Amino acid sequence: MAIHDGDILYLYDAKLTNPNGDPDDENRPRMDEATGRNLVSDVRLKRYLRDYWLDAGEDIWVRRTEQDETTSSKQRMSVLLSDYNRENGANLNERQARQSREFKDWLLRRLRDVRLFGATMPMENTSVTFTGPVQFSWGYSLHRVEINNSATISSHFAGRENEYGTFGKDWRVHYSLLAFYGIVSKSRARHTGLTDEDLTALDEAMVRAIPQQATTRSKIGQTPRLYLRVEYEDGSALRLGDVREDLALDPKDGKTTDTLRDIRDFTIGFDRVLERVRAVEDSIGKARLWSHPELGDAFERGLRERLGDRLETF
Repeated sequence: MAIHDGDILYLYDAKLTNPNGDPDDENRPRMDEATGRNLVSDVRLKRYLRDYWLDAGEDIWVRRTEQDETTSSKQRMSVLLSDYNRENGANLNERQARQSREFKDWLLRRLRDVRLFGATMPMENTSVTFTGPVQFSWGYSLHRVEINNSATISSHFAGRENEYGTFGKDWRVHYSLLAFYGIVSKSRARHTGLTDEDLTALDEAMVRAIPQQATTRSKIGQTPRLYLRVEYEDGSALRLGDVREDLALDPKDGKTTDTLRDIRDFTIGFDRVLERVRAVEDSIGKARLWSHPELGDAFERGLRERLGDRLETF
């Protein structure tokens, strides 16, 4: 099936955890100090997705060692070139591979993360760049977030007498409802060979990756809440765009947006988002929606009224 331009909205929350630590700032959660909003990079999000696919048995371009260090791009290219030569009975070196259309096509067929997100691959003193058709902005919380820090002990077992451990900081957010905006580009999809099956795999990974991959001590406590991907008819000029600021948080039971601690402390109002959908509904060819049961079905019902059978849920 043909790939179409599209927009993505993704919400997940983090409770008593560190969604994305800043290694240059004692690994504190990334923050916009001016607004008090929690930040998460697109790199952090895509790492969850890549790790999910890798655990599912797929090969990916960006991989990590057992010591949680990123494998160098030169190492990855060396391994992939060896695999290509073995599978195809070839004997290409890097210079020949850089000029080989067959090798580049093989890379794209093999690596789902490159078809989706692109990559820069080193080849003999230069590089080949694939610009990904799927791109995400940085995510940010939809409210002010408080950080809680406490001393933590890292134990050592070096066998030396009187060595009990060292103290460090364990930085966590009390609660953060995070929102990402993404796009799908039809024109760039042609250059990476992106398929409709790739987008379906992306949809599924967006709601499954964090529960399966955010399982370390500092990452436990993160839950996907909503995922929406909209596809547009070819030639249509109108787009939803980034609707994050159109989401309205309505605190309950005496809470304020500064004191949220749980998804049950507020409701999310989608009225302004639905108004924007109504304004561009003739441009929408299809939409795919997943929402957590705790959010209720008001948003799904509102989309269904406007899109009818063009709305798919999963």
